Amino acid sequence: MNTREVELSGHIIDSLMLPRTLDIIMDMGGDFKIIEFKIGKRKTDISKARILVSAHKRDLLNEILDELSEIGASIAEIKDAQLKESEKDRVVPSEFYSTTNHTTHIRYQGEWLLVEDIEMDCMIVVDTHNQKAYCRPIGRIKQGEMVVVGREGIRVTPPERPRGKKGVFEFMGSDVSSEKPIMSIINKIATEIKEIKEKGGKIAIVGGPAIVHTGSAPIMSKMIREGYIDVIFAGNALATHDIENALLGTSLGICVKSGEAVARGHRHHINAINEINKAGSIKKAVEKGVLKEGIMYECVKNDIPFVLAGSIRDDGPLPDVITDVIEAQDAMRKYAQEVDMVIMIATMLHSIATGNILPSQVKSICVDINPATVTKLADRGSAQVVSIVTDVGAFLPILYNQLNADK
Repeated sequence: MNTREVELSGHIIDSLMLPRTLDIIMDMGGDFKIIEFKIGKRKTDISKARILVSAHKRDLLNEILDELSEIGASIAEIKDAQLKESEKDRVVPSEFYSTTNHTTHIRYQGEWLLVEDIEMDCMIVVDTHNQKAYCRPIGRIKQGEMVVVGREGIRVTPPERPRGKKGVFEFMGSDVSSEKPIMSIINKIATEIKEIKEKGGKIAIVGGPAIVHTGSAPIMSKMIREGYIDVIFAGNALATHDIENALLGTSLGICVKSGEAVARGHRHHINAINEINKAGSIKKAVEKGVLKEGIMYECVKNDIPFVLAGSIRDDGPLPDVITDVIEAQDAMRKYAQEVDMVIMIATMLHSIATGNILPSQVKSICVDINPATVTKLADRGSAQVVSIVTDVGAFLPILYNQLNADK
């Protein structure tokens, strides 16, 4: 039998880390022996366990250790992380370590280094001169960079389930259901938002065009104006339909107030793009008085940054849309590391993309009428996301009212 000793530390019972560890070992065909188990008696105490993991084949043992590392188990024998040089741009050694979105440290020259800008499915690059470790997507790897390989000297720390206070983020990876108590959840989200803002934290919105279709653009505009939103991630559609609504009162040719189709309304979104193209950009359209209201108007007037990432389906697109996907990813990454909460609203592709670049400690909410959206987020590893299956037209007004309930 091939064996390695792993350690668990923290609230390993409350967070289900211990039973998940044992399940992984057994489900993958391995075996285990608990060598040491210390249970914390008070809420402030942590628990610890040392487990001997064994498997008939070395490759199977390594696969089990890889799975265990993703939930926070660490190899007990402390060694420095192994480094190998990248042979060319965008190429990593075949034994590369693939990151999770959890807080990660690596051991280098006897010291534990925090891996900066952590996100899932990336590599760890070590600046040996400055003794710093960075998370880097494969597309940004440069020839000669030192990349972490193997599984030695790596410590992953998943977020702990909160103890004591009953909050909306108490249960990580909660079940997807349309039968949850929506009012109660939205009230708790509003409380979390106010607490974050009181501490000087930042909140991002990931938005789809349904925000405009459902008539919720004025609510979103108020939230920007009143300082609840610090950055927006979206595509061409949200911005285009918001501007169409601001200029012509329609969204995809449908009157937002009456819900009725407008004669030749199919031209309206192209008309909106055309007006912004004439001005030169969304900001210039605001400065010239062409755009006088709406989500994008409030972003410009209140100096709120936005990242509009393009797709193959885009009409136009607007001049502010970033059509290079790698450039768009990098623009989103810049803000993803700065925010404390992300609210993803009615946009499957943008929600999943944002979930992929978020550290797991960022509180995240996904609101969508389609349960598949929040399910796919969880399947991709964004276990910290709280899911709300409901219509955005109902969610945003309730959230706004709860945010202002005490005023």
